[in-house]
Amino acid sequence: MRHLLSPLDLSVDELDNLLDLASDIEKNPEKYSERCKGKKLATLFYEPSTRTRLSFESAMLSLGGSVLGFSSADSSSAAKGESVSDTIRIVSCYADICAMRHPKEGAPLVAAEKSNIPVINAGDGGHQHPTQTLTDLMTIRSLKGSLSNITIGLCGDLKFGRTVHSLINALVRYENVKFVLISPKELRVPDYIRHDVLEEGNVEYKEVEKLDDVMSELDILYMTRVQRERFFNEEEYIRLKDSYILTKEKMNLARKDMLVLHPLPRVNEISVEVDDDERAAYFKQVQYGVYVRMALILTLLGMEEI
Repeated sequence: MRHLLSPLDLSVDELDNLLDLASDIEKNPEKYSERCKGKKLATLFYEPSTRTRLSFESAMLSLGGSVLGFSSADSSSAAKGESVSDTIRIVSCYADICAMRHPKEGAPLVAAEKSNIPVINAGDGGHQHPTQTLTDLMTIRSLKGSLSNITIGLCGDLKFGRTVHSLINALVRYENVKFVLISPKELRVPDYIRHDVLEEGNVEYKEVEKLDDVMSELDILYMTRVQRERFFNEEEYIRLKDSYILTKEKMNLARKDMLVLHPLPRVNEISVEVDDDERAAYFKQVQYGVYVRMALILTLLGMEEI
């Protein structure tokens, strides 16, 4: 039995196989429409979510399976003080596979250690968000043709953004990937990402504060929101939240084939006028997320070859 707690739980070969499967699902959805008939996915979401939870549910339903679970801690026995360890033991009796989102870093790992079913980390605090990373990788590979030889700009909240941390960890394993880290000083990537991942791996990167200065260099611009829930100080959040907003004028500085990605939800960091730009790929990204989660469910259940 395997779990997915980090993008690094999959080797590069396994990741490529997973993305190949997701691409086949995209092209031949009917082939997979009954693959998980009789199987149940439990969605244990201790934090609010729209895209991730519904994407998992859509993925399982598209495979012919069914879904059960809760969408907030308040609607589960966690409100009564039940531990993650006990919850997963109970859920293991009801479902065949589980997707868990939790505000505490490491909670899905605790669950995996006690679980009798595969556990998928659907986001744990500011730590990891591996299925968003799989979605990002599929989007890049599908629209750019490769995960190598790209320059990617990561913009916004790089300190608390778990999607950014996961994506960097995944992309450093591919050839000639360059990172441009665009953020206020207060929201730069954590030291462990800078030193242990980028510098340790001799990966080319630079840190800048102005988005305009680097737009012309990028193959991909990955925007993130400044997350209110990751701040302890409301005044600090208000001061920083509008630091980086992508506008039509900024898009005029970019290459004709640059892609704009965003893990969503968007607040105001991408102007709605950018939505009509053919380089805006963040809504396509959402659809790719369903395909890649379908592929992941099949893979962890050992049903990809059936």
